[in-house]
Amino acid sequence: MIRGFDTVVKEKALLVGTITRGMDEYDLSDHLDELNMLADTAGAEVVGRVTQKINKINPAFYIGKGKAEQVLSQAEELNVSLLIFDNELSPAQIKNYHKIAKDLKVIDRSALILDIFQKHANTREARTQVDLAYYEYLLPRLTRQWTHLERQMGGIGTRAGMGETQIEIDRRLIRERISRLKKDLKKIEKERQTQSKKRAEEFRCALVGYTNAGKSTLFNALTGSKVYIQDQLFATLDTTIRHLEISESHKVLLSDTVGFIRKLPHHLVASFRSTLKEVIEANLLLILLDMSSPQIIEHAETIENVLKDLDAQKIPTLFVLNKVDLITDDNLVLKLQRRFPDSVMISAKSHLRLSELKKRIGGLMEIEYETIDLSFSFDEGKMIAKAQEGVEVIEREWTENGLQLRIRGHRTRIEKLLKNKI
Repeated sequence: MIRGFDTVVKEKALLVGTITRGMDEYDLSDHLDELNMLADTAGAEVVGRVTQKINKINPAFYIGKGKAEQVLSQAEELNVSLLIFDNELSPAQIKNYHKIAKDLKVIDRSALILDIFQKHANTREARTQVDLAYYEYLLPRLTRQWTHLERQMGGIGTRAGMGETQIEIDRRLIRERISRLKKDLKKIEKERQTQSKKRAEEFRCALVGYTNAGKSTLFNALTGSKVYIQDQLFATLDTTIRHLEISESHKVLLSDTVGFIRKLPHHLVASFRSTLKEVIEANLLLILLDMSSPQIIEHAETIENVLKDLDAQKIPTLFVLNKVDLITDDNLVLKLQRRFPDSVMISAKSHLRLSELKKRIGGLMEIEYETIDLSFSFDEGKMIAKAQEGVEVIEREWTENGLQLRIRGHRTRIEKLLKNKI
C-alpha cells in the first residue's frame, strides 16, 4: 500500500499458486483464497490468479520457465506491480525473477506475512521479534537484484524501509543487527520469565487458534477486557493476560496469543517463541475454531502441527467451536460433534453458551486439584493467612491446640504450601 499526500493507492497484485502432489484444484483455491486475504490485509488489490500443476519444483523459477515468462507478461498487461507466490521461493529463485522482471516486485507468502507482522507490531517485544524474523529471512536474499525497487515509494514487501535496506545495508551490517536483536530478545525473555514465575502458582489457560477465528472476541467476552478487534488476519500480535473467575473457588489466568496460519514462516515461529511460551507453560489450551469455515478440519490440523513444533502437544486441550450462531445445517453440527467429540460449541460475539464453556474449564481444572488437611498453632498467624490464599477452604475448625484447615487447590499451590509447612 503506497500513501500519497491525501490518498491511499493500493498496489495491484497477481497471485501465483501450484498444484503439487497430494493436492487438487479445490485445495489450491482454498490456499489462494487465504493468500488473497493476506494480500488484502497488507493493503494490496488482487487483480488475478495464475495456477500451474507441477510434478517437481523448478530450481530456477519454482514453476516452469515458460509459465514464468507467461506470468510476467500477464502482470505487465494487468499493470501489476507485485507478484505474490503462495509457496516459499529460494533466494536463487527470487534473484532469477528479478533478473527478468523489470520493475515488478516478486515476493512469496513468507515475505507477505512478515510484512503484515511488521505493520501490526506495536510493542517493543513484538517489534523486536518481527524485526529479527525479517532480517533472518532477508539475509540470504540480499543481492543487487533488489535495486530495481523504488526507493521512495516503498510498498508491500518493502515496509519499514525494506527497499532502502536491501540497497544500502550489506550482509555484515544485517548480521550485526541480527546479533543485537537476539540480545534484546534475551533481555525481554528474562523479563517475561520473571513475570511467569509470579504466575506459576495459578492455573494458566491459553487461547490458541487459527488467525481470525474470534480469539480476541472470546477473550473480551469472558474477561470483560477491551482487546483490539478487527476483521483482519493477525490484527493483534501481543499476548494479553487477564484473570478470569470460573467460580468462587476456580480462577484462571487467561492469555490471548497470536493467531496461527498455514505455512507460517519458521523464522517467525522461532522469534515469537518467547511470546508463545504462554502456550508452552499453560495448564490448559483452549483451541478455538471457526465452525462456519469450510476449512475447519485443515485449520485444526495446522494448529496441532504448530503445537507439535512448539513441543506443546502433551498439554491438555479443549476444542471450542465458535460462531455456532452462523450454522443453520443440523447435519454439519452433528458432523463436527463426531469430529470433535469433547468440544464446546459457542458464539463469542453473541455470548452464547459461555457458561457451558466455563463449566467445562472448571471440570478440567479439577483434574489437577488436590485436597489436603493442615494444622497450625496459634502463633502461626502469617502461615494461616497464606494457607487460605488462592485455595478453597472446605473446613475451618479451631481446637485447643490451634487451627485445623481442609483446603482444596491446584497442585502447584498445594505443593508450595506443603513445602513451606515442612
